[in-house]
Amino acid sequence: MPNNEDTSDASGKGQKEQEDRGALLDDSKSTMGKGDTNMPGLCKPGISCSSPPRLVSKTEVLETARDVSNMAIAHEIVINSNFQIQKIEPPQNSLERRVKEIVHKAFWDSLQAQLNETPPQYAQAIKLLQEVKESLLALLLPGHTRLRTQIGEVLDMELIKQQAQHNALDIQQLSSFIIGMMADLCAPVRDAEIKKLKGLTETVSLFREIFRVLDQMKIDMANFTMKTLKPHLQQESIQYERSKFQEFLNKQPNALEHTTAWLKAATEETVNSVSSSHGNCPAVVSPIMVLNQGFMNLLKWNQVTDTYPETVLMDRSRLQELQQRVDQLTLVASILLVTSNTVGSAICGLPGFVDKVKQVTCALLDGLNHKLEESLLAVSDQISREVKSLPEHGYTPLTSEQEAILKGQIRSITQRDNVIRNLIGERIHSYLKGFLNFPGPQNCFPALPGGLAPVQAELKEIGCIFSRILHHNRMVFGPYYSGILVKLLFMDSDAGMDSR
Repeated sequence: MPNNEDTSDASGKGQKEQEDRGALLDDSKSTMGKGDTNMPGLCKPGISCSSPPRLVSKTEVLETARDVSNMAIAHEIVINSNFQIQKIEPPQNSLERRVKEIVHKAFWDSLQAQLNETPPQYAQAIKLLQEVKESLLALLLPGHTRLRTQIGEVLDMELIKQQAQHNALDIQQLSSFIIGMMADLCAPVRDAEIKKLKGLTETVSLFREIFRVLDQMKIDMANFTMKTLKPHLQQESIQYERSKFQEFLNKQPNALEHTTAWLKAATEETVNSVSSSHGNCPAVVSPIMVLNQGFMNLLKWNQVTDTYPETVLMDRSRLQELQQRVDQLTLVASILLVTSNTVGSAICGLPGFVDKVKQVTCALLDGLNHKLEESLLAVSDQISREVKSLPEHGYTPLTSEQEAILKGQIRSITQRDNVIRNLIGERIHSYLKGFLNFPGPQNCFPALPGGLAPVQAELKEIGCIFSRILHHNRMVFGPYYSGILVKLLFMDSDAGMDSR
C-alpha cells in the first residue's frame, strides 16, 4: 500500500512556533496514516541525558547486535530500490569452494553407487524426493489448493517407500512430474533451464540439476514476494526501525551524542547564514532548515576527523559513495567549464567530446587512488590531445600559448581555493539541496544551475538517491531530531533566536 503522507497540526503557543516545532513530527506521523501515540523520548524515563553509559551484560550486547542486524536488513530492503536476494558462492579456487565441491561430489557419487546396486537401493533417493516435495510446496501460494493436493498425491512418501521395497519405483516418471510442476511454478526467466531438465535422462545428473534450479526458483519467489510487499514494508519499516532504535537508546541514553553535535553545528551554520542575509532583522530559523543543512553537510563530511551521527550510520556507506561521486562530478564539470572558456563553447558540442572527457576523468580519478595532481595532469594531457584534432572538425587550432593556458587551468583545479571549482561545487550542492524538497514524484526536479548541463543526468540520479535516503531517515528519526532542535532553537538562550 502506498505511504499516506497526511499532515497533522502540532499544538503549541503561537502559530509560527507551532509550525516550526511540529514540522518534523508531522512528517514522522504521516507515514502511519495517523498520529503516533507512542512517540519515542530522547532517553529512558528517569535517566538524565547526561548520565554516563551504564555497563551492559553480554546477553544485552548480543541482543542489541541482533536487533541492529535485523534493522539494517529491513532498512536495506526499503532504501535500496535494486535490492535482491542472491545466492552467495565461494570465490573460485578458495578453500571453501574446494571443500564444497568435494563434499558435493562425494554425496552424488554415493547416490550413484546406491542406484547401481542390484537391486537398486533407494534410501538416499527417497530423502531427495522428500526434499523436492517440500521445496515445491514452499513455492506454492495460498490459492494453489489443486497443485498442493496433486503434489501430495504423486509424491506420497509412504507409497514411494513401498514401491522402493518392491523394486517398483519409477524415478523417471516422478522426475517428469516434478519437472512439469516446476515449469508451472517457475518465473519466465527459468524456462530455458526447465527445458534443459527435460532433456536429461541420467538420474544423478537430473537430481543435481533439479535441486540447482529449485534453489534459483526459491530466490525468484523471495524477490517477487519482497517486490510485492515493498510498499507495505516501507510503511512498517519506519515504525520498526524507530522502535528498535528506542530499545537501543533505553540501554545507552547517551547514544545521540554525535547526532546532537551534528545538529548543533548545522544550527549555528544556518543561524549565521540567515543572520547575514537579514542584516539587523531577527533571524527566524525553522527545524526543517537546520535539518536540511545538516543533511547537506553529510556530503562534505570529513571521513577522518568527523564522527557520523548515530541516526545515519546505516546509510554511511551510501552517503560516502554519494560524496565521492559529487566530488568527482565537481571536478568533471570544472574541467569542462575551463575547457569551454579557453577553447570556446563550440568544442563541447563535438559528438562524444563531453562523454569522452567525463569517462577519462572518472577513470583516471579512480585509477590513481585520489592522487588529484597526477590525475588532472593526465586529464590535461588527454584533453590537449583531443583539442589538437579541432582542425579535423573545422575549428581553428589552439596556439601553443592557448594550449599551455588550458593545461595550467586544468591543473590548478587541484587547489581547494580554485574559483571555478568552488563555484561549481556551490552550484552542485545548491542543486542537490533542492531535492530535499522533492521527496515525491521522481519527474519533479529543481532548476539546474548554469555550467552543470554536462553532468545533469548524473546529478539527477544522485539527487533522487539522496532524497530517498534522507526522506526515510527523517520519517524514522523525526521525533528525535525534533526534541534536539526544539532545545537548540527555542530553549537555548545562547542561540540568539527569535522563536516566534
